[in-house]
Amino acid sequence: MEQPTPRRRVLMLGATGAIGMATVRALVAAGHEVVCLVRPGRERSASMFAGAETRFGDATDADALARDGFGGERFDTVVSCMASRTGAPKDAWAVDHLAHSHALKVAKAAGVTKFVLLSAICVQKPRLEFQKAKLAFEQELIASGLDYSIVRATAFFKSLSGQIARVQRGKPFLMFGDGKLTACKPISDDDLGRYLADCVSDPAQSNRVLPIGGPGPAITPREQGEKLFALLGREPRFSRAPVSMLDAIIAALAAAGRVVPSLRDKAELARIGRYYATESMLVWDEKAGRYDADATPSTGSDTLFDHYARVVAGEASVERGAHSVFS
Repeated sequence: MEQPTPRRRVLMLGATGAIGMATVRALVAAGHEVVCLVRPGRERSASMFAGAETRFGDATDADALARDGFGGERFDTVVSCMASRTGAPKDAWAVDHLAHSHALKVAKAAGVTKFVLLSAICVQKPRLEFQKAKLAFEQELIASGLDYSIVRATAFFKSLSGQIARVQRGKPFLMFGDGKLTACKPISDDDLGRYLADCVSDPAQSNRVLPIGGPGPAITPREQGEKLFALLGREPRFSRAPVSMLDAIIAALAAAGRVVPSLRDKAELARIGRYYATESMLVWDEKAGRYDADATPSTGSDTLFDHYARVVAGEASVERGAHSVFS
């Protein structure tokens, strides 16, 4: 007979994002007692979290986190889907590293024994500031003495949906090179949310760094475009952009940033775009010097192409984040 999932008291950080909301739903469905800490001014967010308690406070401030989040109470687990909004260096180190570092210290003082962190698979090859910030906290968490699950997720549906409206308007699908430079195993918010919730009570997922993707084979940008056109009943049309174009943009912004400091962040955002245009979101085999789709674990049942079909049919919408490149 299957044993019931032990009920845990969970403090949820980053609950208002799409993955955060999906994780809250999964935690509540699993029977956990969930408290969501939400930024002040997001009072309407309380209605998003059926079955969970909502508290308001600044999760990036250690004192506010202790006072408004933990409130002097005991929690078993912290789950964090908190992440910087843009990936710009200042924001990344403030949120992806420092805010999590504060949360870890306060969590230990509150008697927390498990910390579940949503990270990103791209930290395997840390060339960008947000990757370095995430990796710095990963290392801090591993050395903390708490049980941990570090979930390095692959691409999200919303980050691969930015061209749906573009193609619907009759424009070609834009890709870099031949559209086969990269591949990923996209994962839906709900499938990732359930995986994160499972980490709370599954001992097999404790004290591990867990790369994870969605179901099915790895998909290239060209395959994404071909599927979009097929769903729309149109002949595929592609527009190819050279990676050198991104290199030129980065060089120009970096040079201008020496004179106009505000352009430094734009240069970093351009570097982020180039990274995603040239690096696969799959497990990196350091010894072989290549990405390995077969070594990238899969979970869930919802595929990117299922999502595309729902959007094309008007049954789902696309909420794009700060890292959207195409429109």
